[in-house]
Amino acid sequence: MADVVAFRKEEPGGLLLREANGPVLRLTLNNPPANALSLALLEALAAEFDAVASSKDVKVIVIAASGKVFSAGHDLKELTLHRADEDGGRAFFERAVRLAADIMVKITSLPQAVIAEIDGLATAAGCQLVASCDLAICTDSSTFCTPGVNIGLFCSTPMVALTRAARRKQAFEMLLTGETIDASTAKDFGIVNRIVPQQYLRQVVDKYASVIASKSPQALKIGKEAFYRQAEMSMADAYDYAIGVMVENLLARDAEEGIGAFLGKRMPEWKED
Repeated sequence: MADVVAFRKEEPGGLLLREANGPVLRLTLNNPPANALSLALLEALAAEFDAVASSKDVKVIVIAASGKVFSAGHDLKELTLHRADEDGGRAFFERAVRLAADIMVKITSLPQAVIAEIDGLATAAGCQLVASCDLAICTDSSTFCTPGVNIGLFCSTPMVALTRAARRKQAFEMLLTGETIDASTAKDFGIVNRIVPQQYLRQVVDKYASVIASKSPQALKIGKEAFYRQAEMSMADAYDYAIGVMVENLLARDAEEGIGAFLGKRMPEWKED
């Protein structure tokens, strides 16, 4: 397994901290105290995803957060200020909610694996962000909820990601009650992959990222796209689609190299596109 090297940090301040560590890019939400997804923070996330989408250097993206809250979701104070707009806030609400939704779609569309690193509360659109990531690893003290119903606002957009990560009845339970669930329940529901003690969170996430980054970037790109596309198909259609993907993958350069390396009992040498 290749070691992660070439550590560097960028943007020591700001709403979104960027840390590049070899093939792993760490993006840290930094909007204290609740890491609310303000329009500015959403725009920063969108810009990072757009910039990295075609990168040959970044293999894995980690989304983390500073402080005791992963993210409390949309910035309710910011939204409320725009009720004074001539249209009652409609245009701003549409802009903020659509941008958040676009970011969730971008996550699944990126060729890189995206890992959520959660230490604290992930609520509403913050929970939506966790559910949208390819993998999610949290501390044993982390909590999750979609509490919109408590303030007269059903979490309709978080619902889209949640119902695709958790089992349907469990997702609807969260949406209907607005109650907070602990890390163990979130794992049972399917929202997170693994729970670790707080002191080992970064170490475990870095290990996952390093392992994934050592794989064929060509195979990861093909596989991630196929994973999300087939998930929305019937079983018969999914197999028809997956057969085509598998054949094209077998014909690809990295599959030829990987199989040859396995048969020759040597380490594969992946090449960039």
